[in-house]
Amino acid sequence: MDERDQRKLVLASDHAGFELKEAIKAELLRQGRNVEDRGTHSPQAANWAEFGAQAAARVAADPQHVVGILVCGSGIGMSIVANKFPGVRAALCHDENTARLARRHNDANVLALGARVVDAPTALKIVAAFLETPFEGGRHQVRLDYLRDHVEKKDL
Repeated sequence: MDERDQRKLVLASDHAGFELKEAIKAELLRQGRNVEDRGTHSPQAANWAEFGAQAAARVAADPQHVVGILVCGSGIGMSIVANKFPGVRAALCHDENTARLARRHNDANVLALGARVVDAPTALKIVAAFLETPFEGGRHQVRLDYLRDHVEKKDL
């Protein structure tokens, strides 16, 4: 298995994203991936900020080895909460192309999906593209260095 395939995948959702998160989790487990489910664990009303924050905190603690996949109704709430954590680069993706670009150009380490925006077959393709695409580095690394050195430190 490729080194990227060995990363821990931390999943989280709110109630609106629960069913899609479960479909993604089942596919990742079928592939033999290392999956950690931070909840929610039912379709009952749940706070996206709480579950998204738990998963994003795991990515922030070890961004080299942990990748997040967050699902809510639109994906917007999950991306907002995840991007509050230093070192987390969450990308809301609606198709395979945006997932590949998020990885290639932004080294995104959290994928946000909207269960009311994409269906399960599309979401599984987006997840695959996100997990299989490497970061290009080069000129893109300069931008990430700026985020780390200035934006995250609020040294603007």
